[in-house]
Amino acid sequence: MIGILLSLMIFASVIYSILCSDPSAAAEAAVTSGEQAIGLIITLAGAMAVWGGIMKVADRAGLTKKLTALLKPALKLIYRGLPENSEALDSIAMNTAANLLGLGNAATPLGIDAMKKLEREENPNGRATLNMIKLTVMNACSVEIIPATVAALRAKAGSASPMDILPCVLLVSAASLTVALIF
Repeated sequence: MIGILLSLMIFASVIYSILCSDPSAAAEAAVTSGEQAIGLIITLAGAMAVWGGIMKVADRAGLTKKLTALLKPALKLIYRGLPENSEALDSIAMNTAANLLGLGNAATPLGIDAMKKLEREENPNGRATLNMIKLTVMNACSVEIIPATVAALRAKAGSASPMDILPCVLLVSAASLTVALIF
């Protein structure tokens, strides 16, 4: 279905371009946009590789276990009913740590792993539990101390100080998480 919608949008854009403007301008824009998209992909892949590598080094050095241990008491209050030795809680803490570090795409596999473990531990009937819903909400809100992906995008766009957005990111993500958890 999405393929049909995208095809219709492209077809309509080409027809509009031919009827209402210069077709050569549309062709030039398509080529230029393609070049820009490839440059953006390379920038994001580089940022993801760097931060993914940092997470691997932190994990091997034991820093992620320490961060996980710091996060666990707060996470136990949010994810009630999980046993003390819960593998799901360990994975949730790792996912939360990755989100706090602004690792977005690098946090996704950790979130999937946490959800699978939650499903194994507390989901005998195949329905989403409250803890599974909370994990989804917390990942959607993604409170970030270091918004690495956004900073990489801003740097690629030519920002002189890509981390200037930090106060806004912290405020908005914390507010959205608070409201989501209340509801």
